Amino acid sequence: MFVMIGACRLELLQGDITRQQVDAIVNAANSELAGGGGVDGAIHRAGGPTLMSETSAKFPQGCPTGSAVPTTAGNLPAKFVFHTVGPIWRGGQEGEPDLLRSAFKTCLELAVEHQCESVAFPAISTGVYGYPKDLAAETALQTIHEFLQTTQQPKLVRMVLFDGGTYGAFARVLESMLA
Repeated sequence: MFVMIGACRLELLQGDITRQQVDAIVNAANSELAGGGGVDGAIHRAGGPTLMSETSAKFPQGCPTGSAVPTTAGNLPAKFVFHTVGPIWRGGQEGEPDLLRSAFKTCLELAVEHQCESVAFPAISTGVYGYPKDLAAETALQTIHEFLQTTQQPKLVRMVLFDGGTYGAFARVLESMLA
């Protein structure tokens, strides 16, 4: 499923983010940039030890929630990995929507700064961080839509969603945005 926003394409795809041939892959990291499970673990396994050694050397203090830092992509079929830290869901009253919005926007800004024409995102914070998928989809897709309308770059933003339930939540939100 995709929509055009000016000359930019916003896609939804069910699949494996580590196999995306894009300029940048977004990693849903923890604030210590220490590797982990889920998307983070998959990206580190596929990218190889270069990712961990580069994040440790460049960002020994980690990365605050809602922000992102760039590294090369190691063995991944991309040029960059943008490690972003999404919020842990605590009921929505502790700034989670703003922090999630910031995580997406910071990655999009990094894509423009690093002249990326394409970027692939996972469903940030919807795994072990517990962010409700429908609410995460609303925030993510609205943020991406607004950014693409304003900047007209990157040319391709792909949401790579691991399972059918997550894909369904994002597809419902995207369809409602088009109505």
